[in-house]
Amino acid sequence: MKQTKRQKQLATALDKEKVYSISEAVETLRPHCSKKFDETLEIAIRLGIDVTKNDQNIRGMLSLPNGTGKTVRVAVFTENSQDEAKKAGADVVGGEDLIAKVAEGNIDFDRVIATPDMMPKMSKVARVLGPKGLMPNPKLGTVTTNVAEAVKTAKAGQIEYRADKSGIIHAGIGKMSFATDKLVENANALIDQLKKVKPASAKGQYILGCSVATTQGAGLKVDVK
Repeated sequence: MKQTKRQKQLATALDKEKVYSISEAVETLRPHCSKKFDETLEIAIRLGIDVTKNDQNIRGMLSLPNGTGKTVRVAVFTENSQDEAKKAGADVVGGEDLIAKVAEGNIDFDRVIATPDMMPKMSKVARVLGPKGLMPNPKLGTVTTNVAEAVKTAKAGQIEYRADKSGIIHAGIGKMSFATDKLVENANALIDQLKKVKPASAKGQYILGCSVATTQGAGLKVDVK
């Protein structure tokens, strides 16, 4: 793939072999951020896990201390708690009518919450929402009777973390317009959370490596020990 002019500049301006602290990496990336939009700081953490084993398939939700800086559109599937969802700030609310719209391909939201009574009906759109990572899951707190709390949490900067097939966690942890200490705090919150959910069956070194990058920038290695 042909490199853009900006990618070529980054390749020569950044030392990709050096291992930085998180704060050093953020400050090194700042001068190279896009002037056209507020880029996100992306973190990638490689774990020493075997995702083919169910107990090592790490996945969960985390509320970042400083939020993500991203506007999250929340959809709530419910019949009996629609007013509650709307008052809490949900962007899209409905029951079977909303399921019908989604089945037709109308998806205008980033997070889905559903009440337990809706889950049997949600099977109609599992093939639509599942591949996008939007299917509600009780383990993630997105299937709940406390709709208001779930909506507020999602809006406040909650992220989902999930190990991919290579055992790598990818997450956006804030905008580059954030102060460096706020981005570091968010990064450490995710790292601490991953340490808390380390599978008992995972042997050897757990955190194998970590890097950070901006949305359109190059990645820098960081030391998170």
